[in-house]
Amino acid sequence: MAINKNVTAKTVDEYLLQFPENVKEVLEKLRKTIKAAAPKAEEIISYAMPAYKYNGVLVYFAGYKNHIGFYGTPSGHEAFEKELSIYKSGKGSVQFPLDKPLPLSLVTKIVKYRVAENAKKAKIKSATINNKK
Repeated sequence: MAINKNVTAKTVDEYLLQFPENVKEVLEKLRKTIKAAAPKAEEIISYAMPAYKYNGVLVYFAGYKNHIGFYGTPSGHEAFEKELSIYKSGKGSVQFPLDKPLPLSLVTKIVKYRVAENAKKAKIKSATINNKK
């Protein structure tokens, strides 16, 4: 990671300040895209990286020397497996190279998918709780 490992950011703004300007610029674009796709989401730091929470965590991201890590949880990545197949990825993570444009429209789709998924889970949970009363 391209950040000072001795500093733990408490806010996303603090997190972004730890990066060189070229990486910070890309991270800021990603941040704005996520916030636009999930305007009601709370921006937090979780696992030492930016995260967005709405009825549970939606997505995370992290900056590295040569790529941006994007974590849409396994379900978010499974739903867009074909589109993400051109990137290096894991079960719930994908690496967007810094020398290529960010796929912001794809990020928007993943975030909106996760918002709908979390809203559905919250609705089911609420219905279950109400039925037990």
